[in-house]
Amino acid sequence: MPDPNSRLVYSTDGGRVDRKPPSLPARMRTRQSAPRPPLPVDGFVRIQREKKGRGGKTVTIVTGLPGGTRELDALLKDLKQLCGAGGTREGSVLEIQGDHRERLEDRLIALGHRVKLAGG
Repeated sequence: MPDPNSRLVYSTDGGRVDRKPPSLPARMRTRQSAPRPPLPVDGFVRIQREKKGRGGKTVTIVTGLPGGTRELDALLKDLKQLCGAGGTREGSVLEIQGDHRERLEDRLIALGHRVKLAGG
């Protein structure tokens, strides 16, 4: 009678017995971020802090900015220089590395935008 606490792992008759597909290590999995909720179109620029899906790193998100890609790229460059941090643009959303909500709020108000601090 076989021992109930043991299990067959390999057999010379059929090779591997364990039929589960091998899982990839965490570093090889692709990051699938959850889709963002639709942006409200009410004339306010929203600044929020976010940490999800970034390995615990904080990013400041700026949404609701008017303008095309050239205007947003120029504004992103200005905001990154103001904060002394890196950042990127994904569509019409600007992401600045680190928590810089107060600095960004002051600069965007000075540029004539109506600003709200969103989130925590």
